[in-house]
Amino acid sequence: MDEFGVIAKYFVPLAGEGAFGLTDDVALLPQRPGHDLLVTTDAITEGVDFFGFDPSSTIARKALRVNLSDLAAKGAVPAYYLLNLSLPHTVTPDWLAGFAEGLASDQDQYSLSLLGGDTGATDGPLSIAVTAFGFVPTGKMVKRGGARVGDDVYVTGSIGESGGGLAIFRRETHTLPDADRDSLIARYRTPEPPVTFASGLRDVAHASVDVSDGLVADLGHIASASGVRIVVKGEAVPLSAPLRALWGDNTLLRAVTAGDDYQIAFTGPPGLSGLFTRIGHVEAGEGVSLTLNGSDIAVPKTGYRHF
Repeated sequence: MDEFGVIAKYFVPLAGEGAFGLTDDVALLPQRPGHDLLVTTDAITEGVDFFGFDPSSTIARKALRVNLSDLAAKGAVPAYYLLNLSLPHTVTPDWLAGFAEGLASDQDQYSLSLLGGDTGATDGPLSIAVTAFGFVPTGKMVKRGGARVGDDVYVTGSIGESGGGLAIFRRETHTLPDADRDSLIARYRTPEPPVTFASGLRDVAHASVDVSDGLVADLGHIASASGVRIVVKGEAVPLSAPLRALWGDNTLLRAVTAGDDYQIAFTGPPGLSGLFTRIGHVEAGEGVSLTLNGSDIAVPKTGYRHF
């Protein structure tokens, strides 16, 4: 099947409003009165962000969800996306069907549709780039640069589980029960960004970032953009029981620097409560420090670096 056959069979069914059935060179972005349009883009590559033996449906979901995480951290609701695929010659119709099924499932779950993109062949690894668009009420985008001295620091979900799943794939020795092992692997393969929290986030957050490269590294972006210092209390960081069982005494340091969490870290007024955890505070100064029961912990490497 050639490029146009692949598009017609697997991706035209995913096209929505403004896509013209993927028959034109451009797409139309319908606007929403009273809203700003946000755009973000991320690429994932075989051997770096996923494994070639991963199910194609989970690869598709990961490619999409790492972008939805960025939108959610800005308080935006997803609406559309563009998809660019560099496909090895070894890709089969079954692989493409599973990939399209993964996208279709997430489109239903997150209420967005495909606008278009491009497909091509490559002799290198499989590479997937998604550009996602979302809407936020005018002027309500939550930026990195709004943290204030006296704010508390919060994070959604739990931290480090994706890193634990990757460690298992890298054959790190463990004695986890199958259910715990599988739960960590699932977090690596299929992130769970808190998309539904976006509308609540913009009502409480002064600054926000999605946790993709590591909690300490990404909070560092807030600290730098806001001109403040962030103190993370290690005993408050949410860590799951399977992860603690995998990494033992090293869990905290490994979890806050592992990356691939796709949760939201944000600063806001003290005393907030909800589907998030208070993990620290903002003070005058610069950078990020990690403490455990009042004692500083050295963090040699704050998170993942792309190059």
